[in-house]
Amino acid sequence: MSIRREDRPTGARWWRRVGWRHGVGILAAAFALFPVLYIVSASLNPLGTVAATSLIPTRISLDNFFRLLGGEKGPFAVWLANSLLIAAAVSFGQVLCSALAAYAFSRFRFRGRRGGLLALLFAQMFPQFLAAVALFLMVARFGEVLPAVGLNTLLGYGLVLMGGALGQVWILKGFFDSVPRELDEAAMLDGASHWQAFTRVILPLVSPALAVAALLCFIGVIGDFMLASIFLTDDAVKTVAVGLYGIILGDKSTNLGIFSAGCVLLTVPVVVLFLWLQRFIVGGLTAGTGK
Repeated sequence: MSIRREDRPTGARWWRRVGWRHGVGILAAAFALFPVLYIVSASLNPLGTVAATSLIPTRISLDNFFRLLGGEKGPFAVWLANSLLIAAAVSFGQVLCSALAAYAFSRFRFRGRRGGLLALLFAQMFPQFLAAVALFLMVARFGEVLPAVGLNTLLGYGLVLMGGALGQVWILKGFFDSVPRELDEAAMLDGASHWQAFTRVILPLVSPALAVAALLCFIGVIGDFMLASIFLTDDAVKTVAVGLYGIILGDKSTNLGIFSAGCVLLTVPVVVLFLWLQRFIVGGLTAGTGK
């Protein structure tokens, strides 16, 4: 039922009912966009200094981007390639392992099921950085036997990040629980195995959850600094987060523009991935509604 124009609240009544929510939303958006606008302004500032940077740039130039991509402060292209490679591989591995575990926890009943779910939830309460010393010693020992998975190797760092391979189980399990079991039973009656039912029936229906989990994993890995700074110290294997920290650490006052340009370039793959995953999110939701 539509509300007549004369019945709509106005003035102070509108502010008490609806207006204050718009105000809170505007303040929250301004608070979130302020650092983004500052970084973009600093990246476009040809001087590239802290003192000369403002929220609205007075001069616009792409000099910082050219200097960064030209390798003046380090092999940024190599750092970006390393970050994208690690983020893509780890995200794929984490989503795959989490999806398999979530399907087992959702569809099967076995001893220790509840305890396993609680153990996963309890483990997620502690950040992985708490085990940094133990992980460092373990990877160093592995490197003595297999140098390919030791310190200063992308494979070793990727295996460390894969320690959180089941971090998305709780998110995916909720989506798996929402899929009717009758679909599994119908697939089984047609001769499908559990793997075929999982890949051909369940996964297409939970594609929104898979897309969200992949995006969260990708953002978390590509923005990781603490562990990357411990395991990756050579320029050839550094990620963007570690490389940019080295740039800003050298001279904070004059390298702000190059640092900001690197931050802006790092957001481009994340935005592209988000736009690409949108079709899976919308398509999965439509398919789930049709089912």
